Amino acid sequence: MIYRLLAVNIDGTLLQSNGRLHKSTREAIEYVQQKGIYVTLVTARSYPSAKKVAKALKLNTLLVAHSGAYIAGQEEKPIFVKRIAEDVTYEIVRLLEGFPSQIRLVHEKFALANKSKLNHNMLAKTVFSSGDPIFYSQQFVDSVSETILEEPVTPPKIEVYFEDETDLKDAKAAIKGMFGEVDIIQLNELRMDIMPAGVSKLNGLLYVGERIGIGRNEMVVIGDGIDDLEMIEAAGLGVAMGNAPAEVKKAADWITRPNNEQGVTYMVKEHFRKQHPIDFLKKMNILK
Repeated sequence: MIYRLLAVNIDGTLLQSNGRLHKSTREAIEYVQQKGIYVTLVTARSYPSAKKVAKALKLNTLLVAHSGAYIAGQEEKPIFVKRIAEDVTYEIVRLLEGFPSQIRLVHEKFALANKSKLNHNMLAKTVFSSGDPIFYSQQFVDSVSETILEEPVTPPKIEVYFEDETDLKDAKAAIKGMFGEVDIIQLNELRMDIMPAGVSKLNGLLYVGERIGIGRNEMVVIGDGIDDLEMIEAAGLGVAMGNAPAEVKKAADWITRPNNEQGVTYMVKEHFRKQHPIDFLKKMNILK
């Protein structure tokens, strides 16, 4: 099979645990691009944050951010955006404020969160090392619902971090029962993301593929999270990182090394080294 697109998740995949991009990973992405492969990032991060990583990799392609709710190139004007309506956002926030949790409304221009008193280490690590650039405003308020009552927000995504697993289950069940306008993905036992209905990383990737004329069987996807599972299953070649949970590995066609052992670089060397450049394949009439 000839692959024409490489889609890569950011956290836990491209980046090491310390949040850094290894030199060999940069070189691997550059190598793939030189072969004429379209490289895109598909991430739960905000668009400004995804753009920052794309710039470091010298990518000038469409980026799938906010878990598929916001797709744009470097010029920042989105080609696709889906938001949670003002009233639905407000009602969901009001419901979530009944649980000990941190609620984070992730807009493409800013993030708005409550000043959480949660002590969970994982929460602190996730919220405060999410890689958002300095110019991306992160506002912390006493009450998110009171803030958005005065200044309504239509976020592409809401992230929620809980202290207790049972609270997450209860909140998830309540939202699913009350709001048909949103979908929920549970990323671990203490975190869930709320997106507009129909939004997912997979749907975002397929939208990009349709836009540039590349089918899913011509795509390679590399990811490590539960929210990457659908994409990994759907792609022509689905690759799980060595640090991915068991169910993600089970869904993959191939498992590479962990992110701290440059799994993306290893995968690229193993697979794309054997593939001729796209231009050559077109000249030989192997590829239309």
